[in-house]
Formats: sequence, structure tokens, C-alpha cells
Amino acid sequence: MVPIFTYRDDRKLFAVAGAIIVAALLALLQLDFTRSGRASPITFVVTTVSAWAQLAATTVTSVTRDGANAVIHAPQLAHDNGDLRATVAQLQRENRELNETLARVPAEAALARAQVVEPDGIPASVIGFDPENALHVITIDRGAKDHLHADDGVMTGDGVVGRVVEVDPLSSKVLLINDPTSRLTAQVQKGRWWAIAVGTLTRVKLRFISQDAKLKVGDRVVTGEGRSFRAGVLIGRIVALEPMNAGALDQSAVVEPAANLAGLTRVLVVPK
Repeated sequence: MVPIFTYRDDRKLFAVAGAIIVAALLALLQLDFTRSGRASPITFVVTTVSAWAQLAATTVTSVTRDGANAVIHAPQLAHDNGDLRATVAQLQRENRELNETLARVPAEAALARAQVVEPDGIPASVIGFDPENALHVITIDRGAKDHLHADDGVMTGDGVVGRVVEVDPLSSKVLLINDPTSRLTAQVQKGRWWAIAVGTLTRVKLRFISQDAKLKVGDRVVTGEGRSFRAGVLIGRIVALEPMNAGALDQSAVVEPAANLAGLTRVLVVPK
């Protein structure tokens, strides 16, 4: 005789019955928590799972939308990036030009002061110097075509620079006052004591000053009337007095040039 229910059918029946019983227990548990006004564990689990599912769906949607927007706007972003790079490069160029303009202001101001004193002076730019510093000579961009001549004086608004020693058609060479071969008629302004200003490579030495001169550190030294300058152009100030030897008939002093001879860019040539 064949049984009506098989073993497999029994297991299905038990599973269905178990599921019904579990569902009934969960329903009773949910009903009990609802009556007491508390959130049941089932509600907490369902709510949490739902929230995480919603967050995941939102994240996936956002990433997908952002990716699509990035692809769509990529050409425009590349164009904008190129414009920004060009703008930055332009601003950097303008900044460099502005810094260069500001760096030239002191030299231009000194030149303007010199032109007030010497209206007939010829402005010039320094275009060369001795790289080995063996000779304290600079080259300027004015020459015979500008009516320059040897022994013309050269100055800035701060003071004496030197004199023209060589003239070419388009340029000239200027011997600075601190060159050892430079000689310039000078006067200590206070007391009008005569002297000869001789270069010492770094400064200027006043020689052959009368032993009667009462010199002091800080005294102004100016040019005397001569081949290159009119009287009264500032050479510099005395920074040291050299002791006189016994029986000497003159004395010497060290002068710091008023013009910045190491940073010349613009000068004024004074015609004889």
C-alpha cells in the first residue's frame, strides 16, 4: 500500500506550519509593543534597513548623475581651465613688469633731480660695465651723435659719477670717480678747503688738504670749478680722517661717494 504523504511533503507541511507560528508570534509581539507605546525591535530593524537602502540608492543616483554631468561638461571645464591658466600667466607677467617699473623709480627720480640742477644735461642709460671690475668704467648709450665729448661730467641727482673718457658715434665710456686713475678737483664745503679727489677702488680719498683745515667726519665734499664740472656738485661726505705725519704740510681724508656707483642705471651727462 502506497502512503498518501511522502517524507518530503511532511517537511513542507512542517515548514509552512513553522512559518505561520513565527508570523503569529511576531504579530503578537508587534501588537504588544504597539499597545505599550514603544517601538518594537521589528520596527527598528525594518526602519534601519529601509534607511540604509534609501541612502544607498541616493548615493548611486548621485554618483551616476555627477559622472554624467562630468562627461557632459568636460569640454567646457577644459576650456575654463585653459582660460584660468592664461589669466594667471598674464597676471604673473604684469607683476614682473610692475616690479621692474618700481625698481627703476629711484634711478629715474635721481635723474629728474639732476636735470633740475643741470637743465642742459643729456640723460643716458648705462648699457655696460667691466665684468672683471678691473677698471671702474661704465658704458652709456650716448655718443658723438648726441654731442658728447671727452671730459664731459657725469652725475645723478645724488652726486658725481665720473667723467667721459672715450666717445664713439653711438656710445661712450665713463671713468668712475672711485677708479684709481680718476682725478677730480674738489673742495671741503665747510671752510672751502681745496683738495684733489682720487679714486681708491671702493671710495675716494681727498689729498693735499691744507694742514690748517679743521676737518670733521660728515663734512660735505663738492666739486671745484674744473674741466668736467662746475663748482658745488656733491661728491660725497668724509667718513674718516687720516692721521698727519710729523712735519707734513697737508692732510688726507676718506670720502664715501654720494652716488651709488655700484647700481647705476640712469645718469646725466653735463656738457662742458
